[in-house]
Amino acid sequence: MLLHVLMVAHIAVLGYWLGSELVINSTFRYVSYSAQSPFAERDRLMDHVMTVDQHVRYALVLQFGLGFSLAALYGYVPGGAATARVIGIFAVAWLIYVEVTHRLRHSPTGKSLATFDRGSRYVLMAVLVAIGLHLIGGGWSMPFWLRLKLGLFACVMACGVGIRLALISHFRTWAVMAREGPNDHTNAVIRKTYVQATSVLVLLWVFIAALVVVSVWKPM
Repeated sequence: MLLHVLMVAHIAVLGYWLGSELVINSTFRYVSYSAQSPFAERDRLMDHVMTVDQHVRYALVLQFGLGFSLAALYGYVPGGAATARVIGIFAVAWLIYVEVTHRLRHSPTGKSLATFDRGSRYVLMAVLVAIGLHLIGGGWSMPFWLRLKLGLFACVMACGVGIRLALISHFRTWAVMAREGPNDHTNAVIRKTYVQATSVLVLLWVFIAALVVVSVWKPM
């Protein structure tokens, strides 16, 4: 029964993730291309975009927790139910950390927490790739399709990092607009960064689609 519940949740979270991405991108596009609107209104909506972005972070943590818990319960990862419980506790702690980081994002503490969070994601991506390449857990009874999924999940995470790198120019320009007001040049930069970030987002969706295909197909 528990396996079926976790599997349904694992699938539902994917839809939650994609829906959140669509809402974020749609609102971000409106903010980027609404140069005729008062900046205060655009800034309010941009803050809303950052709040909605939390749902993508929640989805990532939930997919990690549910995925590895299922792998443990199916015997693909050593430890069975005990490992699944540890992963569940870790996922809950990670969710709390993500929420605290968001709520403190305007403070020095929040910035330090965010820096650690980004660094930990690089470590997690490296671990996922290492598992996929048999560098970690080479003796585990983990099938090829699942190792491939872990590699694709690392690619999804890498795209998330890529989106944030693409938005560095956006946030710098946005700060200038907040101080000095928008002009044709800054609005053009904002539109350009939207296109760049969306291009990476499309790649992220491609990797998610590949995850779904591998999950259904299960190549040996």
